[in-house]
Parts: sequence; C-alpha cells; structure tokens
Amino acid sequence: MEFPFEMQSENAAPLRILICLLYYLPHRTGLTLYVQQLAERLAARGHRVTVLCAHHSPETPLGESIENGVRVVRLWPLPVAISRGMILPGYPKALLRLIREHDVVSVHTPIMESALIALAARAAGRRVVVTHHGDLVLPAGLRNRIITALMLAFYRTLARTAPALVCHTLDYAQNSYYLSPYLEKVQVIPPFIDVPKPDPERVKELRRSWSPSGGPVIGFAGRFVEEKRPDLLIRALEVINRAFPDARIVFAGQHQIPYEAYWPRHQPLVDRYRDQLVFLGIVPSPQDMADFYAACDVLAPPSDTECFALVQVEAMLCRTPVVMTDTPGGRVPVQLTGMGKIVPRDDWKALGEGIVEVLSDRARFVRPAEEIERHFAVEETVRRYEELFRLYAVAAEERAARAGVVVAE
Repeated sequence: MEFPFEMQSENAAPLRILICLLYYLPHRTGLTLYVQQLAERLAARGHRVTVLCAHHSPETPLGESIENGVRVVRLWPLPVAISRGMILPGYPKALLRLIREHDVVSVHTPIMESALIALAARAAGRRVVVTHHGDLVLPAGLRNRIITALMLAFYRTLARTAPALVCHTLDYAQNSYYLSPYLEKVQVIPPFIDVPKPDPERVKELRRSWSPSGGPVIGFAGRFVEEKRPDLLIRALEVINRAFPDARIVFAGQHQIPYEAYWPRHQPLVDRYRDQLVFLGIVPSPQDMADFYAACDVLAPPSDTECFALVQVEAMLCRTPVVMTDTPGGRVPVQLTGMGKIVPRDDWKALGEGIVEVLSDRARFVRPAEEIERHFAVEETVRRYEELFRLYAVAAEERAARAGVVVAE
C-alpha cells in the first residue's frame, strides 16, 4: 500500500517522536526488538525519540536515561499484574507531559493504556500513529474474557481517533478482529529484519551439544504459551521419529510463564519426550539467536495465531527453512520467499509430515540470503515510518518555531 504523499526533503526539520509501549529492553520479544530498531534508527537520522514504558527489570534505571541515542522513560509499576500487563500509577501525568513535548505519538498495541493515550493526544492536539503487533489472545476463562473485552474497547477508542494503523501485512489486517473494521486506515509496512552473521564454529558447537548423535535439530523460538502451541511440535515427534528417531527439538525462549499455566499443564507431554527436548530459556543477544537459527535444520512455529512471526525471516536469513502453520500474517514469509512449507493449524500430524518433508530434502527449500533481504529492507521500513510520522506531526511552522527557524511565507 503506497503512502499518499511525497518524499520529504533531507533538510526537513527533525521530528520529536514519542513511542508508547509496555515493555522495552531488556525485555526480549519480537515487539520490543522491533521498537528498539525503530527508535534507534530514527534517532540516528537526527530525530528526538522518547520511549515511555514500564520499569519491569532491576537491570535498568528507574526514570529517565539515554540509551543508544534514545531517551527512555521507565515508570514504576505496582507489584501486581493484570495478565501480561502492569499497572503504572504515574502514567497519566507522565503521558500528558511527554505528549506536549513531542510532535507525534507512535503507539504499539496491544497496550492497556491505549484509550488514555487517545484522550491525552486529543487534548494536546497531537496525532497518533498505531502499529499493531497482534490481536490479544488469552487462554479460556471468565477473567481472561473480561480482560480481552476491555482491551478491545480501549483499542477501539484509539483506532477511531488515529489517522493511520500500521500492520506488517494486509493478510493479517484483513483477518484481524482489531484491524478489519478500520481497513481504510491501514498502512502496510514490512517489519524490521536485521540478523548478525552466524558464527560457524559456534554453530558446530551448539549442534554437538544439542544432538550428540548427529540427528536433525528442529527449532522453536518464542514463549511456551497457548497461542504459540509448542505442544503441537512436541506431539509431532510421533510422526518425525518414524523417519528421524534421533531428532531433537530445541526451544529458545521463556518456558515458565507466570501469567499462564500452559507449561505445568503440559509436563506429562514434556516428560514423555524429555530425551529429545532441549530448553534454552531466554537467548540473550542477537548474535546468540543467529547462531541458534543456523544450528537448526528447520524452524517450526506451530502457532494458532501470528501477526507475522519475525523469527521466520530471521531463520531464513541464517539459511534455515521454516515449517509454518497456515495463519493469516504468519504464512506470508513462506509465501513470499518459498523457503519452507505451510501446514494446517492445530494438526500435529500435518506439522510432523511437513517437518519430515523439509528435513528429507532440505536443499530444495533453502534460498540465498540476498533473495530474502529483497523483501525486507530495513532502511526502506525506517523511511516509510519517517514519512508517516512527518505527515501526521504538528504543523511545520510550529516545529520550525521550536527550532528557532523562520518559515517563509
């Protein structure tokens, strides 16, 4: 989808951009890494970027700090949580102050404060650009149904007032219960995909560690939660073992999740296949993730729902093909690149058969990294965000006045 405006001049005034999300570094998910890329690359282009988020980790300073050129404001949370969310008593005051200091607001949803951001932006005369990273999907139960309904209502308050809703793919937007009512506002911008080169020696070391017998390594990158369906991948071993009895599944990501009982509920399944499973926990750095991908023969995200699943393209850039479930948005990387297979959702037998097919003729599914990169150019993504923010920022005359520049009549 093309933007309805022209490229801005290189000497246009820098923008003041406020980015709102719940978690920022060192929290490591696809969403937080995406926002880090966006914030730091915009700052490198000369824009003044502030991130407003929760102080979720003692590893980071409470209050304000400058990190890689980005001003980060972390607010103290109450020691109670609502599902994945955190309650931030100081959020309204900090939000109002920061919105007035900035030209445009970038919000990354889902976020509990979305309605508050909409009202504060309207009061301050600022526009909001929303980037939607996925519909909220929680396990069954009355409490989670109430949370889901409230979050959707908050989001709709924001979506009705926001002039633009960014999504990674049109496929996901058309099938999203969050985005589909507002398709006329949707702008499709490909996500950030930037992966270090794997270290060949480290890759060999990892493979020896995970699979001493030399059997194939199947990767899973993500949290051990219901929407990601890691249980399907473990069940698929019943099919995989017929062709590759010495296969191993390596899980990269948090598996003991405080807000879900999914891990303890599946302990009997984990115990049944314990000798074939490796749990790494949170992988600490992009280089470690690149080495993980390259050490796998195939990556297999068996999710029920995915906005995009950035890990797929990261794996592809490390020359690892993917077996992905047929989810809106999630199926797009394989469709674009041909580097893998798409299998039906919620079907562990089909998942296992797809993995066996890729492992049996892996070379057929591998594409050159240059071919993958053509679909996901980082600088093009930054440029399109920059233009979108400039379109909806406060008037050029007001920005120039702040910088002390006289605008010609």
